[in-house]
Amino acid sequence: MNKIDTIIFDLGGVLIDWNPEYVFLDVFDGDRKKMQWFFDNICTHDWNENQDAGYPMAKATEERITMFPEYEKEIRMFYGRWVEMLGDAIAGTVAVLKELIHSKKYKVVALTNWSAETFPIALERFEFLHWFEGIIVSGEEKTRKPFDEIYNLTLNRFNIKAENSIFIDDNLRNIEAANNLGINGIRFTSPERLKEDLIGFNIHI
Repeated sequence: MNKIDTIIFDLGGVLIDWNPEYVFLDVFDGDRKKMQWFFDNICTHDWNENQDAGYPMAKATEERITMFPEYEKEIRMFYGRWVEMLGDAIAGTVAVLKELIHSKKYKVVALTNWSAETFPIALERFEFLHWFEGIIVSGEEKTRKPFDEIYNLTLNRFNIKAENSIFIDDNLRNIEAANNLGINGIRFTSPERLKEDLIGFNIHI
């Protein structure tokens, strides 16, 4: 096994809780079926990821309203109430991050799919985002996971050798894309499981 010298963290779903349900479950009066239909057909995951890749949120909102005028109010809420979708830090993972940084054994960076328009809100709210040696924000780079371009950009910008790095992400699609480029991957499910998975790479927290 190659010696690991770099840890690459995803942010949303790994270190930061973000969930549109925090807004829309109330909007749809607790009706999960209606809410899920809205996410599956109107403000979809793919649509939101387009903004993560740098598309302007205001333009995306107006285009979606043109397509679904009867849902104008709800569509405007998606980014209009975005701050309310931002939950707390995932404390267990932040503790792992802190230990890795304090050990001084690893280069620790982040790679996130996140709109450049909203990322400053997270930077202001979460102190630990300033602990990283650097953060690649998809919206700033105009590309996103799982495209090869953003992984290669991360490797090159921080002088990382793929085989000597671990990428931690909660999305299997993103892990598989990293693996295809020779980057080791850990699928995040919980802080406790993350610690166990790191032991498999001889990293003890």
